[in-house]
Amino acid sequence: MRSLHPGDPNYPALLGAIPSPPPLYVRGTVTADDALALAIVGARAATPYGVEVAERLAGELAARGVTIVSGLARGIDAAAHRGALGARGRTLAVLGCGIDVVYPPENRALARAIEAQGALVSQFEGGVPALPGHFPARNRTLAGLSLGVVVVEAAERSGALITAGFAADLGREVFAVPGRITSATSGGTNRLIQDGAKLITCWQDVVSELPEPWRRMVRASSPTTHDPSRPSAESDEGRMLALLTLDEPQHIERLIARGGLEPARVAATLMALELGGWARQLPGQRWVSVGARARRT
Repeated sequence: MRSLHPGDPNYPALLGAIPSPPPLYVRGTVTADDALALAIVGARAATPYGVEVAERLAGELAARGVTIVSGLARGIDAAAHRGALGARGRTLAVLGCGIDVVYPPENRALARAIEAQGALVSQFEGGVPALPGHFPARNRTLAGLSLGVVVVEAAERSGALITAGFAADLGREVFAVPGRITSATSGGTNRLIQDGAKLITCWQDVVSELPEPWRRMVRASSPTTHDPSRPSAESDEGRMLALLTLDEPQHIERLIARGGLEPARVAATLMALELGGWARQLPGQRWVSVGARARRT
């Protein structure tokens, strides 16, 4: 275990930028690359749908170099950590108790895996129990460590909504996964969308909302030394790639008009092509395809 204080060279830069950042106790490692971080949070009593979505989103983002931040709680939090670990990515667990206390206790094995592939982080000294009053402060720290917060499932009154509120207050992005209108665990997420949170259905939706410098840091999921398989002609990526050329940049509005897809879908498709090495964005929202030689370098 080690401690980090605001102003220390290794203190997380994102967290250090918020008002009154807390001292941290750490088990594992926090690196400079963890600045490219997104939080995934949600209901403890998650549905199978919520667990599946959280694991998939976390895995797909972690495979592309994004550190997944969550709170080690039951349900969505644990699913997010598992997804990141399964993709061999990095994940940080922010605790609402002392750094030497695992809560809930059934997540001990998960905590050990997180410590080996990321870090356990707490603003509470060793031995401090997990008390209800600690979790709002924990949620603020969790939001402060992240570029944005993704809420997968949350009831109308939920700690995940508190985390989303802190993210908004700190100027970070707030995302929400839509759910069934008849599901109590989706009441809070659907309300977030009504209140202006960004609706997401895939990892591309999240990445496309990040500021340009951060978006450029997201990497392809599996770098290769040879040309990847060309997207199938029937897929969104294949249809969009067919509209691009090597030497005639095309504005995104023209691609939207020619492609017959919704603007958000076009943006997500172009992002997927860029991360896969098939397309490149030029200034002015203009796009070109990328030749085989450029993809190999």
